[in-house]
Amino acid sequence: MQKQIKLKNQEIKYSVRKSRLARYLRLAIYRDGSLIATMPRGASEFFVEKFIREKADWILKKIEFFKNLGVRPVQKISREDFLKQKTQVLKLIQERVDYYNKILNFSFKKIAIKNNKSRWGSCSRKGNLNFNFKLIFLSLEVVDYVVVHELAHLGEFNHSKKFWRLVASALPDYRARRKELKDNSLLY
Repeated sequence: MQKQIKLKNQEIKYSVRKSRLARYLRLAIYRDGSLIATMPRGASEFFVEKFIREKADWILKKIEFFKNLGVRPVQKISREDFLKQKTQVLKLIQERVDYYNKILNFSFKKIAIKNNKSRWGSCSRKGNLNFNFKLIFLSLEVVDYVVVHELAHLGEFNHSKKFWRLVASALPDYRARRKELKDNSLLY
């Protein structure tokens, strides 16, 4: 459902999504300037508006950033193309996971390749590793960073200092790779 709110004399449109998986209220701003609030199913929409007002500076800054960046056309990938590339990406990811897991030495259940919109990778509490097939378009250094990041979550399911020490144990230059990933995230 599309809603509207006034933030510092600017009318901002936003959508609210309720998710049974959401544990907390989350805001996302996309390249087209759209603002989406995702909330747990039982939460009140009153808190969404309050949260948006609290985050007004951040929201306006991000919307302005994307306006200045300009909207780049995103190549649509057909299901057929995704399925063709999925096998190739899975092979690459399995090789990189095998290589880095010799350093980190964690057990995991399975590796899956997905067509996510906003995540390069994820690690489930069950020990499943998921990766975005668009990693195939990025440098091997960045792919390795995403692989190590998700493997490190098998040891630390958070982003604590201990987690980052795990990442650094496999990739001492992870900060540069992380920056490159963030810079390229705007392209896909």
